[in-house]
Amino acid sequence: MKEFQCRKGCGACCIAPSFSFATPGFPNGKPAGVPCSHLTDDFRCSIYTHSERPDVCASFQALPEHCGSTREEALLLLARLEALTRGE
Repeated sequence: MKEFQCRKGCGACCIAPSFSFATPGFPNGKPAGVPCSHLTDDFRCSIYTHSERPDVCASFQALPEHCGSTREEALLLLARLEALTRGE
């Protein structure tokens, strides 16, 4: 079975989830549904290979159950996970 690969031009994992820690552009954390300040115009992480990349970002695994088959599906699936973790 072929290993699932992150899709170029997606960036859903940098938009859908919230985080509570401070980063440049989000001193009080990032709200769900708001693009991360490190997300580029072509939906790539500008600090992907840098040591300042947050651990939570580095530990995220792009899997079919999180990312679906399209960017739109990934945004929907990750938004649902975000809501579940908030108890909605």
